[in-house]
Amino acid sequence: MTDRYESPLTGRYASKRMSELFSQDVRYTTWRKLWVSLAEAEKELGLNISDEQIKELKDHICDIDYDAVRQREKEVRHDVMAHVYVYGLAAPAAKGIIHLGATSCYVTDNGDLIIYRQALSYIREDLLKLMKELGNLALRYKDLPALAYTHYQPAQPTTMGKRFSLWLQDLYFDLQDLDHVKDGLKFLGCRGTTGSEASFMDLFEGDEEKIDRMNARIAEDFGFKAVYDLSSQTYPRKIDAKILFVLSSIAQSAYKMAQDIRLLQHDGELEEPFEDSQIGSSAMAYKRNPMRCERVCSLARYLINDAGNACDTAAVQWLERSLDDSANRRLSMPEAFLCADGILSVLCNIIEGLKVNEKIVEKRIKDYLPFIATENIMMEAVRKGKDRQIIHEIIRRDSMKVIKAKQNGEEADLLALLIQEEELGLNEKELKNILEPKLYTGRCARQTEHFVAKLQPLFEGVKEEKTLIEV
Repeated sequence: MTDRYESPLTGRYASKRMSELFSQDVRYTTWRKLWVSLAEAEKELGLNISDEQIKELKDHICDIDYDAVRQREKEVRHDVMAHVYVYGLAAPAAKGIIHLGATSCYVTDNGDLIIYRQALSYIREDLLKLMKELGNLALRYKDLPALAYTHYQPAQPTTMGKRFSLWLQDLYFDLQDLDHVKDGLKFLGCRGTTGSEASFMDLFEGDEEKIDRMNARIAEDFGFKAVYDLSSQTYPRKIDAKILFVLSSIAQSAYKMAQDIRLLQHDGELEEPFEDSQIGSSAMAYKRNPMRCERVCSLARYLINDAGNACDTAAVQWLERSLDDSANRRLSMPEAFLCADGILSVLCNIIEGLKVNEKIVEKRIKDYLPFIATENIMMEAVRKGKDRQIIHEIIRRDSMKVIKAKQNGEEADLLALLIQEEELGLNEKELKNILEPKLYTGRCARQTEHFVAKLQPLFEGVKEEKTLIEV
């Protein structure tokens, strides 16, 4: 038990690695690594910084005295300066050169960019794992005819594999957007209080080339190829909006997929995993609620709405900056990544154990296909010399009988009625041949094969291990 609030995202939904990435230890050790990198770059470019000072800084990257930080922040009301002070206590010989020429956003913004880039890499890995599993499922059921729906009303058949491939295509769009944003991330660098780099013009006595070299070197230390061409005190807050748009887009795809499964589970065609000892309801012991899909939809709804925070933040940054982004970003950005991570973990678990009840799928299409195929039946009868208008009336009359019977809760079979219609001129075998479901799925199987084949190069190296999560 604990006497303090714990975020459900870290305590219940997100993976261990994503939770650790957004931990205090990672955040603040990253700050210290940035201060080391700055000191090394400044030394190389001629400032009076010794090897001993840099060594001392490196020796104390991980031993953060959080109690001392909290006490100092109470006194100075500034988190970065509290950490500078405590780092100086741990590395007294280097105290005077920590944060030299920098402003707070040097560590806060660059640190965030480092963490966000890694978080996007984690999301990408999980997204690809889900896509690969879904691709396998699509190929497995590419030929299985299934009743399709428009407006949630029965429509021309599809195949179950084609339906899965449509979910896969949504995720592929998300992957493309993610790669565009991730590969486009740049570093803020050390740009000063308004982005003018004026402090470094002073430190390097007006040598602009040294400033560029310093920023390039620090960026390279952390695996960034470039810094943003222009910045104010912060990196452009539109970058956060781009990141959250991608995560929101993944949530939209996840919601669609999970909601489709929920609809089809209602009819028994699909079932999410259900454990032998799982309880569906505290009151109704027989129930098999789609709780995993419901969880995905619930988390996705939160993430879709969270994206609006970044839009508002980007819009209200006054001139060179204001601090009303800080508290919001501390919540909205990590929570978005943790939420996306949780969504993908649950979805992987669902798709790995998704059950397709083929007999139910076949029965539903069998029940509706005679209605869908009525035009084909009519055309075949006309080919055999029958009057189209008479055939139309026969089919209309029998269809209405079946519909009325079903409205009264009675069993009725359109095919059985049509078989008895001698004026139709079609025997039972001929009618059943017309009602072969695969005749009505068009190119669904080939479309599925082609699309999954297109994505196969992306799946090379993706591990086949099961998702080890508590859901």
